[in-house]
Order: sequence, then C-alpha cells, then structure tokens
Amino acid sequence: MCGICGIVGMESAEESARAVRRMVAALVHRGPDEDGFLIAPYAAPRVALAMRRLSIIDLPGGHQPIFNETGDVAVFQNGEIYNFRQLRTELESLGHHFRTRSDTEVIVHGYEQWGDACVEHLRGMFAFALLDIRNISTGAPKVLLARDRLGIKPLYYTVRDGALFFASEVRALLTSGCVPRQISAGALDSYLLFGSVCEPMTLVEGVFSLPPGHRLSVAASSFVQQVSPVPYWTFGEAAIQKSGDEPATLEAAAAKLRPLLTEAVACHLIADVPLGIFLSSGLDSTAIVALASVAQSGLHTFTVIFSEQEFSEADPARATAARFGTHHEELLLDGAEMLAHLDDAVDALDQPSMDGINTYFVSWAARRAGLKVALSGLGGDEVFGGYSTFASGPRAVRVAALGKKFPRGLRRATAAAVGRAGGGRGDAGRKVAALWRNSEALPHPYYFTRTLYTPDHVAALRGADALCGNDLPWRNWMIESARQAAALDSFNTISCLEARSYMVNTLLRDTDSVSMAHSLEVRVPLLDHVLVEFVSQLPGEVKIKRGVNKALLVEALKGLLPSETVTQRKRTFTFPWERWLRGSLAARVSAGLGDPAPALAAHLNSDAVRAVWLAFEASKTNWSRPWSLYVLNQWCRKHLEAQPGEEILASKSGSVSTTR
Repeated sequence: MCGICGIVGMESAEESARAVRRMVAALVHRGPDEDGFLIAPYAAPRVALAMRRLSIIDLPGGHQPIFNETGDVAVFQNGEIYNFRQLRTELESLGHHFRTRSDTEVIVHGYEQWGDACVEHLRGMFAFALLDIRNISTGAPKVLLARDRLGIKPLYYTVRDGALFFASEVRALLTSGCVPRQISAGALDSYLLFGSVCEPMTLVEGVFSLPPGHRLSVAASSFVQQVSPVPYWTFGEAAIQKSGDEPATLEAAAAKLRPLLTEAVACHLIADVPLGIFLSSGLDSTAIVALASVAQSGLHTFTVIFSEQEFSEADPARATAARFGTHHEELLLDGAEMLAHLDDAVDALDQPSMDGINTYFVSWAARRAGLKVALSGLGGDEVFGGYSTFASGPRAVRVAALGKKFPRGLRRATAAAVGRAGGGRGDAGRKVAALWRNSEALPHPYYFTRTLYTPDHVAALRGADALCGNDLPWRNWMIESARQAAALDSFNTISCLEARSYMVNTLLRDTDSVSMAHSLEVRVPLLDHVLVEFVSQLPGEVKIKRGVNKALLVEALKGLLPSETVTQRKRTFTFPWERWLRGSLAARVSAGLGDPAPALAAHLNSDAVRAVWLAFEASKTNWSRPWSLYVLNQWCRKHLEAQPGEEILASKSGSVSTTR
C-alpha cells in the first residue's frame, strides 16, 4: 500500500522534480516506511514519478519503482494484487524472470506480456503508474495509469500548461504549486445533492478522478494537450448474464457462492505484517470474521462503542469475537472525545464528505494496536441487497413513471401532497415530492433516494434558479450508469447504481483517505471482482427470500454464521450524531456554518445555510444536512486557501537533470 504521484510533460526537469517532491511529501501518511523516485530518466526527460510505501508484502524486497529485467519498464503501485502468486507462476512459464517476492512486480512483467491489457489479468485493489521506454528509438516514452475495476483505490489527475499531474490524493496535487486552489462550481452541486462529490469530478476545478475500471496512457515526449481515460471493465457489462447456465434457485446459487467467498477472504489475508478486521454487529463484518477465522487463527477484531447504548454494538460484537476466538479490542467514543479529535478527523478527508468519520476512529484503534492491515465488510450491501434502496429504488421508478402521465403544472401543484403520502412530512417526503415534481432533474429515479438535498434545495443553497449545466462530467457518469443499469433486472439495477455512485463516491473514497491517514490499509473482500461478477450475473429472484436480509449471503454461509446475527434487525454503523450535534458539537457546528470559508462564500447563500441549522434545531431536518455543510466549509478553509509559504511554479524551459 502506497501513495503515488507524478508529472508527465513538464519542460523543466528541475521544476518537475521540485513539484513531485512536494507532492510525495504530502503523501507520507500513506507510506511512512520509505520513498521511491524516478525523476527525468535519460530516455524520458519529461517524466518525474514518486511514491511513499507502506510495506506489507515482501518487506525487504518490495522497494519501488520495480523494473523489468532490462530496466526499460518501471512501475509504482498503490494497492495489492491478490493473485500475484498465480500470475508469477504463469509469467515465469512464459520466460519472465522475477527479482522480488512483491505483488507489484507482476504488473511490470504482465505489461511486457499483455500490454495495456495487463490490467484485465489483475485481481485486487490498485492504482498504478507505469513508464515504458522500450521503443525510445522509434517512438515516444509512454506512461500508463490504471485503476481497479470497482474504484477501491483512488487516482486523481489534471492537465496544466501542457503537463499531466497525477496523485493518490487531491491534496497532494494542490501541494505541487502548479494546481490553482479553485473550487469547482459544478462539482459543488453534486456534493450538495449527495453529501460527496460524484465521479469523476473533484471539488477542485480541473482536477478529475481516473474512473473505476479505467486506464489512461500518455506520450511523454511532448506537451500533454488532452487525455482520455478508456474503460476496460464496467459493472453493467460484467452483470450481463452469460451462457444461461446460472443457478436457478437460491440454494443452488448459494452452493456455488460459498467457495468464492472462502477464496476471496483467504486471498485478502495475504500479508507479511499483522492483520485485523473491523467488526460491527452486522452481517457483512461477521461473515468476514467467520470466514477469516477458518483460514487463520489469532485474528484481531475492532469495534467502536458508545456510552449511548442504543448506538453501541458492543454486546453482539463481543459475542462474535468470543465465538470465533479473535483478539478483540474496543474504542469507547463519546461526544467530548469526538470534539477533541474532530479537526483531525475532518482533516483526514481527501475530499469533503458527510460520512467517513466512523472509519477514521476504528482505523485509529487498529493502528494504535500495531496493525498495518484491516479487513472490512464494505460492499456487502451493494452486492447482496442490504440497502433500503433495493425497495425504495423500484418504487421511485414507479412514481416517476406515473408522474410523467400528468402535466408539469399539476405535478408541481400536487407535489407536497404526494410527498406527504409517499414519505411523510420530513426529509423522506421532500425527496418523494421532488421526484414527483420533476423526475428528469436527475438521470434516474434511484438517485432521488440517495439525495441529501433535493435539486430545488440545492439551487436555493447556491442562490440560483437551477443547478449548473447538464453537460457536466458527474452528470454524464450518472447517465452512463443509468444506461448500463437499463439492461439489468430491478435488483441488479440497484446494485449497479449503488456501486457506481454511493459506494465509490462516498464509502470507498472515505475509507481510503481516513484509514491511510493512520497508515492503515483497509481491504474489502466482498468487492473481489470475481465474486462481484458471479453475484451480479445471477437473476435478482435467486438472491431474495422473504423476511431474510441478504438472503443469498446468509444461505451461502449456513452453519457458519451465528443465528442471532442472521435474525437481528439490520443496523447501520453510525455515530450518535443527532445527540452530539444537539450537545457537545452544537456550538462548533453552528459557529462554523456562520463563518463561511472565502473560497465557498461566493457560491453559497448564507441565509439558506443558516436556515438548515435552524431547521435542524427545530427537528425539521436530519443531522446529516448541517453536518455536511460544516465539513464542506472546513475542507474549503483548509485546502482552498493559499498555504503559508506556498510557492507557485510555472512551466518554463530549463536544463534537465537525470536521476535513477
């Protein structure tokens, strides 16, 4: 696990090296063990690459960059390749020679063997940068960037003054001195809508995420004008049923799923350092603990507990830990301690988010215990249908279809009444009303079920008549997600939309940034792409059993899961935010909302922001709405204002220095 960064195309090697060193210094928390540089090699003077390493596999031999046998292909990787041993055996049989035991080395030799298609052979979570100078005599050096299929590991990029900049974190790009600290108004709309910025945009103007399942190649011999990421895997295509021999019943599907679950968890346990598991009372994390305990003894488990008993998962987590014989630790968190560490937790977010703080604290507990790796049950709800959206999403489709039969004026006049009938007088009712009023405001009815603020409310917060223009990258990503989902049944439609929105925009992004703030690698076995492809290709009806949450997962692990875990009411892993925002956090959040960051002040209506807090105080809206605005404001204040002593570099001619 690492943080990677680089620049391609900057004319001055000296300025390029300075900027890269600033970026890699901002990634120390991702890799405190060592650094690695490849700056202006003799055949590629317009390239500067660097990394910080969190050593987990092949501790003494996995230094990066890793080269091929002839030294003309090199790679930096952030992540883990779980099938590296199988790939190594295959590549050695094809004549390749390995010099390390590192999983990263299979990328170099895989690229030699299969070219850009090497990513299709990798099973894992990864974002990598590869430099190829083999054809320097006949062509330009090449840099290849790639990101794993489901977007578990991040990679961001921007093009400035003819150069491509990339890094594992947006904050690292900002420290280069070459990326203006300017807010993206279009991305801000998506944040207000959903509580996180939507792929492939970021809150910084001109900075983009390399989307999940995409790769990007660029010639390194001239200025970079435009880049175009290319998909190599999409959820929608992966979910299309193949030959028609899929299991026809829940029991048959579960029988085939059990060995895939066992294999996925087992390969995620590969590490040369201590490893643990995040344990809540829920089905997903309990399943991970159960499967991992079969494969390995002496595991550590971690749970965040609260003095507020209705939120605490202490008792069921303790019971699970005792059943499977783990070394169990708990972190007691109350409002006072939350207040003491709030700034650090918010600062850990690479992009603003209404979520993520819970993972920050459980990661803190795991790292404090000396661990470098932790497994999480993230992804189970998206794959096995655990969210309420698997019911509310299809209902939203029906509401939208019915609404289109009525004139727009009538829909507007009746929206409030329809909202109260369909969702009540609170925020849920406002979502139904917004869907009825104008279902075309978002590319698919499902998205209304995930909104934090409705489109009309976002416009009010922005002091505008409507959202920013329709031709924005995040809207196009949502349109493409809806297009892919259209070929699937209703269950798999929601799986596809969840995976390409809430999961990647919020859960995975937040988990990566807040865990790596503690130099902790978090692995997600339930998002193993082989497992995801198998489950997503099953018809929805074989994954459902009346009265049983995540019926396919439960059936597959029959006899292994505790009965009390299977029969309990579904709970979400959340903090007592409502109580804290009315108590120990109230003064700080209220003051923050009344003091907008300069970068944000011009884009938000201060009266509308204040109204959100007043509505919360009057119990007319959920805690997540004022909290999301508070985090947004703090993030902008921290990252979109000029930093003391910051130097702004310019692309200009200069002499070239060469280091290896």
